[in-house]
Amino acid sequence: MTSEKIRIILTCGVIIYFVLILYWLKTKALNLKYSLLWILSGIAMGILVIFPDTLIHLSRLMGIMTPMYALLVCAIALIIAILMSITSIVSRQNRKIRTLIQENALLEKRVRELENNSKQI
Repeated sequence: MTSEKIRIILTCGVIIYFVLILYWLKTKALNLKYSLLWILSGIAMGILVIFPDTLIHLSRLMGIMTPMYALLVCAIALIIAILMSITSIVSRQNRKIRTLIQENALLEKRVRELENNSKQI
């Protein structure tokens, strides 16, 4: 069991986490469609802080002897999920940028051709 002081500190930490996410959403520093994973991770942290016995049940369910190892496994899984999400976003943005560069190059070529044609006339 965790002491009440630690639970209060962790609860304050989770509240600050959600305030930061909402602030970033409000200032458009974080895009709404990409914030779902961060919100879900905050909910998971909140559940573990409010109901610490959940971690014990989760560790038994996963067949792990100590709850701290279960927490470590869950944290690593969450970090991997966030990294995969960010990699997916970066890949999509890379494709969009490449397409924009190609379209820009074609437009520049067309403008140059039109300028050359107007100079010849």
